[in-house]
Amino acid sequence: MSGLRPQPSAPVPWAAVLRASVALAAPLAAGFALDRPAYGALVSMGALSGVIGDTADAYRMRILNIAVPQLFGALGVMLGTLVYGTGWAAVVALTLVGLVSGMMSTIGAVASVSGLLLLLNAIVGAGLPLPEPWWVAPLLLTVGGLFVLALTLLAWPLRRALPERVAVANTYLAVADLLAAAGGPGYEEQRQAVTQSLNTSYDLILARRARYHGRNSAMVRLLAQLNVVIPLVEAAPAVHVRRLTLPDEIPAAVRELAVAVEESRTGRPELVLPAPDSPATRAVDGALRHAAVVVHKADPDPYNVDDRLGRPAALGVRVRRTARDVLFSGASWRYGLRLALCIGLAQALTSLIPVPRSYWVALTVTFVLKPDFGSVFSRAVLRSVGTAAGLVIAAPVLAAVPIGWWDVPVMVVLAALIPALTAKGYAFQTAAITPVILLLSDLLNHQGFDLVWPRFLDSLIGCAIVLVAGYLLWPESWHVRIGHRLADAVTDIADYVTCAFEPAGSTGSTDQGGPGGTGGGSGGPGDRAERLRARRRIYRDLSVVRSEFQRALTEPPPVGTRAAAWWPLVVAVERIVDAATAARVRVNHGASPPPQEEVAGIRRQLLELADGIRSSEVLVEVRAELPGDERGVLAPLRQEVAAARAIASPQP
Repeated sequence: MSGLRPQPSAPVPWAAVLRASVALAAPLAAGFALDRPAYGALVSMGALSGVIGDTADAYRMRILNIAVPQLFGALGVMLGTLVYGTGWAAVVALTLVGLVSGMMSTIGAVASVSGLLLLLNAIVGAGLPLPEPWWVAPLLLTVGGLFVLALTLLAWPLRRALPERVAVANTYLAVADLLAAAGGPGYEEQRQAVTQSLNTSYDLILARRARYHGRNSAMVRLLAQLNVVIPLVEAAPAVHVRRLTLPDEIPAAVRELAVAVEESRTGRPELVLPAPDSPATRAVDGALRHAAVVVHKADPDPYNVDDRLGRPAALGVRVRRTARDVLFSGASWRYGLRLALCIGLAQALTSLIPVPRSYWVALTVTFVLKPDFGSVFSRAVLRSVGTAAGLVIAAPVLAAVPIGWWDVPVMVVLAALIPALTAKGYAFQTAAITPVILLLSDLLNHQGFDLVWPRFLDSLIGCAIVLVAGYLLWPESWHVRIGHRLADAVTDIADYVTCAFEPAGSTGSTDQGGPGGTGGGSGGPGDRAERLRARRRIYRDLSVVRSEFQRALTEPPPVGTRAAAWWPLVVAVERIVDAATAARVRVNHGASPPPQEEVAGIRRQLLELADGIRSSEVLVEVRAELPGDERGVLAPLRQEVAAARAIASPQP
């Protein structure tokens, strides 16, 4: 299976490797020096959680990813310690913690890690004899996590540039590659790269603006620079659908803007561009010239910066909204109940059957069901394989290395493998984490080599519980879930087409190029901004569909086979969005607006396509009649809609 092959493009994060070695080995050395090896092991366990959670690029997000989950981890180990040795009371308690953890995991990345540590540490506290009194273990685990955070922040003064600035510069580079690929076979791949880059950049900047909006001039300027790249992205499909090839000077100019963004240059831009000769090339020329002005402008007006995804609400509003969404979300309850059921079964089984150190079964269940890693089925398989590989590494260590100072250099090596192998895939991450956990467990229970075989059996039991109670019993696990999300995206596209081509003077307004617009049209800036946000949401939704498609492909037949059948339709819908954007840009730059009858016909076909997608998982061909002016602005859009229905359009 593909998950057993290392990711070829994943570089070794050397800074994270060094940080992991120090964070996990130093507490062990301190514990041996103070004759408290168990204390050192607990601090290293907390550091392990911090190493696993340190996945963000921006330092503010890294602080959140490490510090906030540690609080939930401390709460988890405290709850686990209170029910240690209580039998069925521990089963009930951990089942409830599993429910809460699962529901938390549906909120977002930080909440997902927090829910994971809440449950993991509760399982450890309920399964291992920890030092007394009750507050010692939570304190030591928290110290370990904060130690990782401190090591992370040591690199802050040495950083080359703001992660947000690097992300925006990378977005400009991606757009340059997109413009260079327009009209050729590599366009689709580059467009996906631009979508992903835009999502990353907006996420980083909006996360910081949630706290500093209007007061941090660097973030205001970066947001303005990111916003003005949108008209260039919109102009690219206008060039591509006409199979035009842009002069090399245009992608080169965009790459120069990327350098200017990363180096924070100011001054008067110098652009030498060929004269445009069509509505599409005029759109590119106008968008590029406007972007150059904004990129080199030192201080944009902080109150005139359009936010493509909407300004973040106040913290209290976001907390109430999140709580309401979690409590009243069917997906949240389904995942929480699934995790609670598997944890309850794992704990009940190990209570009825004498399993040595039974906490490993529940730990396996937790790692396999964590939602961030894709397919439950593939994770269960990869977890088994990764655990077996990790035990192969751990066996000679536990057999040959006595408890003592030799554990410190061994931990230096084993800890370094975690970030190095995590980038290669889930099975590799499991293989790296397993020997570290076994070594730390040995410092707490002194079982040595006898830990190896029971841990492998426990992992197989945990994977079996997940496959039955967490996968086979839930129909949504083995059904393709691409259809409804794709149908929602098609419906949004139909609404956008109607809105984008409304006649002047109606309720809506036509699109302009962006802040300081590069094109014509009517309507106020609020309408324009809302339409731009709508289009960004469509592209983001299609990105989610792609992710779900990749997840479904890893499932066993028939789910994986059915998912593969949807691929042509996913690509066709993405091309429809590009064609709609290209048509709007061409109208902004001189092309004649389409008649409303033609717009209504396209909308009707899109809505029929959406209804068909929702009604069936079987894809069959449907012929679509879309008459119109073959030389009109909507001709490419009509062709893409007809192609989508002919390629694979579902019917009952």
